[in-house]
Amino acid sequence: MSPYPGLSAAKIAAGVKQREFGAVEVVSDALDRIERLDGTINSCTDVLGENALAAASAIDAAVAQGRDPGPMAGVPVVVKNLFDVEGVVTLAGARLRNDAPPARQDSTAVQRLRDAGAVIVAATNMDEFAYGFTTENDFFGATLNPHDTSRLAGGSSGGSAAAVAAGMAHIGMGSDTNGSIRVPASFSGIYGLKPTFGRISRAGTFPFVASLDHVGPMARSVDDLALAYDVLQGPDPRDPACSLRPADPVHGVLANDEGNLRIGVLGGWFHRDAENLALEAVDLIGDFLGADTGVELEHAGIARFAAFAITAAEGGNLHLDDLRRNPGAFDPATRDRLLAGALLPASVVIQAQRFRSRFREIVRRVFETYDVLLAPATPCAALAKDQQTLNIGGVEMPARAHIGIYTQPLSYIGLPVITAPVVTGGNLPMGVQLIGAPWAERKIFQIAARLEAAGLVRAPVAG
Repeated sequence: MSPYPGLSAAKIAAGVKQREFGAVEVVSDALDRIERLDGTINSCTDVLGENALAAASAIDAAVAQGRDPGPMAGVPVVVKNLFDVEGVVTLAGARLRNDAPPARQDSTAVQRLRDAGAVIVAATNMDEFAYGFTTENDFFGATLNPHDTSRLAGGSSGGSAAAVAAGMAHIGMGSDTNGSIRVPASFSGIYGLKPTFGRISRAGTFPFVASLDHVGPMARSVDDLALAYDVLQGPDPRDPACSLRPADPVHGVLANDEGNLRIGVLGGWFHRDAENLALEAVDLIGDFLGADTGVELEHAGIARFAAFAITAAEGGNLHLDDLRRNPGAFDPATRDRLLAGALLPASVVIQAQRFRSRFREIVRRVFETYDVLLAPATPCAALAKDQQTLNIGGVEMPARAHIGIYTQPLSYIGLPVITAPVVTGGNLPMGVQLIGAPWAERKIFQIAARLEAAGLVRAPVAG
């Protein structure tokens, strides 16, 4: 069995720089795993084998010449197929874009990863136009869960999550508008970061909802997540939302956690409508951290509904011309949601936007008492492929519409969140959200590192 999926990204980079092994060797191993596993999992839409090996060869040449290729030298990375990758068609999961020209330049995130020495090995599957929580794509098919291929990987960044969980790459790039990093991270048993809105540039990514879109990394360890985050973060004039704050590196300082952070477990909205496994995962983490329980985030339900309205309206209007000209080219489920959103009255959207200020103030007051809040990432473990409903407390409810109930209120106001995979008695992964105040990524990384060191969260290679 290859040793490379079990090494951290930092150890991969160190090994390449010290010539213990070559970047070509590492990348070839990742490509071999994709070839061997992805016929079952269906996580990749474009495998960039030739380009990836050429990039890896250039890294090995740089090392031989005494040059430093960067902190991610030779680390295999996959990116959701809404990030521009030079020479690759940015499909955004849509049949409509099948004949679009290849991207002429990398997105900012991809370019920063390359500048750090990372090697892009594949673009990955997603829900059409990022509108979904399951990565069931009418064009590319469903991405399956590496832990149990009778189940789904989650979405809309499910391709990246599944590829990382299966050891095809160390880092997966995703986007998160309403939970599309955190849901697949929870289902697939890995770490996922939705940073503060504006912390990581979205330039060169296909948009969904401009006022809610975030991008971020996924990984199998806190150290890998932190390394990628530091490479990605920082101002970018190409993204007007990403110009507010300088970078605040976290990799290498995670051990500075002094254990005095104040932790609260969210109750109310974040405790209702969840299966026992989700609540048990939060209780396990909260007990270990000595967290206060039953912390209320008033009006979280309204925040979720407001996020729904903004998503539907902005998404529907973004695609309105194509919906009029070529409705048959859309996945029917996506088309119907977008059409409904485009018909929403302006007054509804205006009120949904206005409520943001009120909800931000509610949350600001909670963070006067607590540094980090805990909540389930999803109300259940990974859905079965044909599962249509959830039965929670004897009540049947639609499964797909229910998956994002705990993620949407948080992205509505752009809070930073790490989803951490909790070790429970269940057979399937279950994620817990570690939620910080705006720009407080360092605190949630410290808690994630503390939990990982204690063995309460971990993300081994699946399969």
